[in-house]
Amino acid sequence: MRDHPIPPVTEPLQYRAIGIVRGTYTPEASDKFTRGRLVDLQGVGIEAVVLGRVITLMRRHLALEEPHLWVVYPRCREVDHLHLQISGIWEPSTLGDKGELNLSGDSENSLADELSEGDDYFSIRGELIYTKPETEDLVVKVRQKPRNDGSRPLPFKLQLKGQIPLEKLRHFVSLDVRRNGQELRLEDHEVIGPMSTRGGKRRGRGI
Repeated sequence: MRDHPIPPVTEPLQYRAIGIVRGTYTPEASDKFTRGRLVDLQGVGIEAVVLGRVITLMRRHLALEEPHLWVVYPRCREVDHLHLQISGIWEPSTLGDKGELNLSGDSENSLADELSEGDDYFSIRGELIYTKPETEDLVVKVRQKPRNDGSRPLPFKLQLKGQIPLEKLRHFVSLDVRRNGQELRLEDHEVIGPMSTRGGKRRGRGI
């Protein structure tokens, strides 16, 4: 098992958008467990859905009234409105090896739950399709892996805050991002290289 909820990058042009958020998940209703809100420690509520493979783990092993460190996929459906897909829980101190998703570490040591990046860290890798340094507006396009049936989901766009020079437009970038409320703000970035302009020959692997 891994010792970190965010796996290492294996390819230079590997797309992804994944992060960690500490908070309390509250279902929308008793009969709608997979839809609800993730409320962080500052009281900010974020619209969230639970992916199917995590539901059993949550119901059997977690006290939902307490905050946990959730592994999430971010989406931006509206400006200044973040949406999270909960894909796992990082809590080795209590879950040990019971979960199949992102769980490892010493079940006796709560320090195993802490991550060097801190809470609300996100790793985002994709094509920079919009940048306006003077207003700190960024948009990154992220591609996803093909489904089991061979179909490929449509790419999605993430709206971020930060400054990347205009000449880096249409480049593949790797971003270290921090969530602040409903906002994803750039902390650091690396420009991997220009994207191909013909037929997607340099398309990388999706998340």
